[in-house]
Amino acid sequence: MNKVELAKNIKDVSYLTGNFILRSGKTSSFYWDKYRFESAPRLLTAIVEEMQKLLPESFDKLAGLELGGIPLAAALSLKIDKPCLYVRKVAKTYGTCNLVEGGFKSGQTAVVIEDVITTAGQVCTSVKQIRELGLVVGYVVCVIDRQQGGKENLKKVGCSLSSIFTQEELERLAKDCN
Repeated sequence: MNKVELAKNIKDVSYLTGNFILRSGKTSSFYWDKYRFESAPRLLTAIVEEMQKLLPESFDKLAGLELGGIPLAAALSLKIDKPCLYVRKVAKTYGTCNLVEGGFKSGQTAVVIEDVITTAGQVCTSVKQIRELGLVVGYVVCVIDRQQGGKENLKKVGCSLSSIFTQEELERLAKDCN
């Protein structure tokens, strides 16, 4: 699937209109229901192929953020044969009480994997938390950057953002495919 076809398929499957409150607290007349594109095997495979192109040359682990980043990180891990971590929003209160599951050593580098980024509020919080645990994080890769400050906010915490699509590009490519 080429990038234009991927854009059209993502939009067809997961673009919803209505009145939505985003995690950032902002309201939006549209919503990308990432679970719809993450649960479609053909789309997930194509997304992972595009994400692979955005990864830095060298790193130790993929770090999928709860919840949408986890299936992406797991699929990408299988594709490139790199281990992945699962990052919770809040450390669990039982068992190992981990915030980050999957095992790592202090000083290892991790690339954060996310689905859709608006302001990157939770991503910035998670980056700070996993850095406190000893991981080195400088890169975030996502499927869709809604272009509402996420890239700039990540830069403030020392991370670069790469996305398969910006909001503008996804809409343009999906429209061009019709």
